[in-house]
Amino acid sequence: MLISGTTTLVICIVAGFIGLWILFYFIPVGLWFTALISGVHISLLQLILMRWRKVPPQTIVRAMIEAHKAGLQGIKRDDLEAHYLAGGHVEAVVHALVSAEKANIDLNFKMATAIDLAGRDVFEAVQMSVNPKVIDTPPVTAVAKDGIQLIAKARVTVRANIKQLVGGAGEETVLARVGEGIVSSIGSSANHKSVLENPDSISRVVLEKGLDAGTAFEILSIDIADIDIGKNIGAVLQMDQAEADKNIAQAKAEERRAMAVAQEQEMKALAQEMRAKVIEAEAEVPRAMAEAFRAGNLGIMDYYKMKNIEADTAMRESIATPPTTSKPKQSK
Repeated sequence: MLISGTTTLVICIVAGFIGLWILFYFIPVGLWFTALISGVHISLLQLILMRWRKVPPQTIVRAMIEAHKAGLQGIKRDDLEAHYLAGGHVEAVVHALVSAEKANIDLNFKMATAIDLAGRDVFEAVQMSVNPKVIDTPPVTAVAKDGIQLIAKARVTVRANIKQLVGGAGEETVLARVGEGIVSSIGSSANHKSVLENPDSISRVVLEKGLDAGTAFEILSIDIADIDIGKNIGAVLQMDQAEADKNIAQAKAEERRAMAVAQEQEMKALAQEMRAKVIEAEAEVPRAMAEAFRAGNLGIMDYYKMKNIEADTAMRESIATPPTTSKPKQSK
């Protein structure tokens, strides 16, 4: 009987502890008391209902206490719960509002929650508004008018623009615009020496273009950190052009040579054709003479006269042709 009574007592004590744990879990009396002594008025019923709405009461109560102690007005429990249920970061929003209030930055609860739901870190944005951020650009390659390539690196000091964080472009857009401005500034320079002598001229030209329009940042300064000399692009282009001109000239010369060879072959073929016709005509002469003898149109004297003319012609040709000189034979 004694053992049975002890077991029953232990079971009752354990059950009591479990019941108290469940009671204090669903009825967070300690959290309610903390809020009460911090000056935040919230009922136990609302804390219980937060459990059922899958909203952690600790997060909401801590945010309300922080906002109350910082003197923020207009932050309601329902708004914090709605922002949490929408997937937002309640504590980050309240931290950002407190920091903005201390830094005298115009930031209300609606804008802060919109920035947070847009995927940006609103607390980091407020910190960047107070403490500007320095962004190093990648090496930017540009060519001056004299054909010399320059490689520049810049440091861009930016400050977050709270009003443009929702829908504004990010750091990548700022870097791309700064790089484009550097390329344009170097490209409009008369020679690379003027750029090396006055690198601040690039900064002035780029800043005057208003590159931060439509972005989530305000560009405070652009400083050229380093400028290196690259290749002589103008000389390379001239060499390429000369090589291309040479290839074109060679192609045209080859075309003219091929046309000359074709013309020579055509002339040779024409000469062979004419020679064949001459030979064919010469072969017809004896036949014509024999026919003339038979017909009585050609006499023997006419034939001898023609032979004399041929002999005369051959003699004149031999006289007109210079003799070929031959080397004298050496006697053995």
